[in-house]
Amino acid sequence: MNNKEKCPLCKKISTPQFRPFCSAGCKDRDLLKWLGDGYRVAGPPAEEAIIKNNNDDV
Repeated sequence: MNNKEKCPLCKKISTPQFRPFCSAGCKDRDLLKWLGDGYRVAGPPAEEAIIKNNNDDV
């Protein structure tokens, strides 16, 4: 591991235990961002018929 790797959230030096993050706090914040669609990719809205067909399959 490169000792100068930085946490992608706060830019502090990362630790092996929480790599690539520096702490459990940053690791948890990143997870919450994923769960809250913070990393979503913008795109055109899906057509309602496609959404309905996908839900019928479940």
